[in-house]
Amino acid sequence: MATSSALGPWLAASPLPWLLLTLLAYAAALALYRRSGAHPLLIPVFTAVVLIVAVLLATGTPYATYREGVELLSFLIGPATVALALPLYEQRQRIRAMWRPLCLALLAGCSAAIVSAVGIAWALGASMDTLLSLAPKSATMPIALPVAERLGGLPSFAAVAVAITGIAGAVLADPLLRLLRVQDPAVRGFAVGLTAHAIGTARELQTHPAAGAFAALAMGLNGVATAVLVPLFVAWL
Repeated sequence: MATSSALGPWLAASPLPWLLLTLLAYAAALALYRRSGAHPLLIPVFTAVVLIVAVLLATGTPYATYREGVELLSFLIGPATVALALPLYEQRQRIRAMWRPLCLALLAGCSAAIVSAVGIAWALGASMDTLLSLAPKSATMPIALPVAERLGGLPSFAAVAVAITGIAGAVLADPLLRLLRVQDPAVRGFAVGLTAHAIGTARELQTHPAAGAFAALAMGLNGVATAVLVPLFVAWL
């Protein structure tokens, strides 16, 4: 406890420790992932998050302090998302040919994500703050957090929900799509990007160019759809 008390003021005073921790945790997680032969349960985002959470608990540091320390990394998410327009441009012809089924899949997937999350939480007796935090969980972080905060949800809880959604989607997508015999990279990418946002998109970019492009498309469209549909759904509640 004495060590935690001594570290607290130093950790809260500068963003450098948290930036360094985040980068080192991801580097270690990536090395472990590669050595495991790309085991789905050891995806870098998941193992890095576990390590960072362990450090936060050990030092008694609240999430708000950590979030302030890594604001630079959070800012870079925006430019990184915009850069995904490059693989999208390369797939523009196929996107034009598939726009109808893509729109239907987007509407179905976004609606199901919102209704299922809020419905299950409501059935379990969750508070309104929790419901508002869970509603945008399937959107990418730069969109989900402002939406949750604007509606009265808890940004820290929404961030955890978004991370868990992305990790679970990235872990479960591959075996589920194999079970369903989905082989088309475009279909696979759009499904993963729609359900696992940036985490799933990052993984699809490593597997196939078309899969990465359609995952980026789904992530972007789902972010916009979530920002529009969640307030409407909350108003209906």
